[in-house]
Amino acid sequence: MKYFLAIDIGASSGRHIIGWLGNGKLQTEEIYRFSNGTDVKNGHLIWDTKRLFREVVTGLKKARTVGKVPVYVGIDTWAVDYALLDGKDNLIGEMYAYRDSRTNEAVRAVHSKISFEELYGRTGVQFQPFNTVYQLYADKMSGKADKAETMLMLPDYLNFLLTGVKIQEYTNATSTGLINASSHGWDSEIISKLCLPEKIFNAISQPGTAVGGFTKEIQAETGYNATVILPATHDTASAVLAAPIDGCSPYISSGTWSLLGIEQPEAHTDNGSLKANYSNEGSINFGVRYQKNIMGLWLLQSVRKELGNPPFETLANMAESCPFAGLIDVNDNRFLAPDSMIEEIKKALNKDFDDASAVRTVYDSLAQSYADAVKEIEAYTGKEYGTINIIGGGSRDGLLNKLTAKATGKRIITGPTEATAIGNIVMQMIGAGELNSLEEARNIIKKSFNINEVEI
Repeated sequence: MKYFLAIDIGASSGRHIIGWLGNGKLQTEEIYRFSNGTDVKNGHLIWDTKRLFREVVTGLKKARTVGKVPVYVGIDTWAVDYALLDGKDNLIGEMYAYRDSRTNEAVRAVHSKISFEELYGRTGVQFQPFNTVYQLYADKMSGKADKAETMLMLPDYLNFLLTGVKIQEYTNATSTGLINASSHGWDSEIISKLCLPEKIFNAISQPGTAVGGFTKEIQAETGYNATVILPATHDTASAVLAAPIDGCSPYISSGTWSLLGIEQPEAHTDNGSLKANYSNEGSINFGVRYQKNIMGLWLLQSVRKELGNPPFETLANMAESCPFAGLIDVNDNRFLAPDSMIEEIKKALNKDFDDASAVRTVYDSLAQSYADAVKEIEAYTGKEYGTINIIGGGSRDGLLNKLTAKATGKRIITGPTEATAIGNIVMQMIGAGELNSLEEARNIIKKSFNINEVEI
């Protein structure tokens, strides 16, 4: 049996999922899971990269323990965060987390040299204060970037620690705001205008590319060797590959962030897309995910934490037990990292209410944000869509799915739940020659996992 291992790391948790083909279906088994989150150091939010890599290796060793040693391994993570390495390939300083506020001044400085309108016209990437272009400029302002010889996005850095090989993967690179939407390579004009060191940017590789085998040190620690293959290393790009999309239906990759979009052959960098803050990010074969970042389940996760981490089913029951309480703009930066999400929701609505009403507000506001985004997609693509595919962990939330169906008036199809890991695995299989195409992979996914229609 040939096993493929997806290492899927999100902002709140990571998982190692083994996949293999059997009886015409894709079989999967989760073998390891770990928690993740930011640390605070010197007043900044950072990722503990040493701990993250220890968890990666621990999961690799667990595969051997359970008797499912992978032949191929692929890593995906969130986007925009990166490592800067010096001439000896050592990490320079800390890896900052995207929710850190260090880019406030950098955003203004970047836009004084190149307007956002020009940035968008060249890259098609929506404005977010944590985009890599602003983070890198903050590193330039602090002098950190001047010491760098290499920049690697987080999954590329983890691949480097496993293999000793530096490769920059396309889908994650497109999230930086530094990849040209037409040439699909680093935009030298942006890099030049911002006086960023050109030497730190490696050549771009497509998903399916083999990175290399484990280093001798990793082989000794895990007890085996495997070939690392690039999946779509941006977790949303991997998730969308697993969406059982028929025709050209929109998708919602529902997790800490909700990414609502549609697959397109080329970028939309028109003025309407800019004003609506739509992003054009990479998929396989230089395709584009024309999508909007929506704050997503982060709001619900934050409220849940304040309430003592009750089961999500309890939150849904709380929301259903109370009437409509109001709508918030879920993408308002005030909700990015507030001291209290519940209090911030009350302030946004300028009224006081109980905890259940805060939960209800999150649910209704997310559903309405999805409806608004679908209307925008229909306007800017000139097409009307009857179905939305919801994938990822959030696809299990029955209440949110029903509210989304009501708000959008669309047919809602949910699943698969572990879309990111599944997309990671099938991309490895395509790269290894086990599957011939994405179309073949999606057909197998439809037969292998629970894909359901929401009943209102």
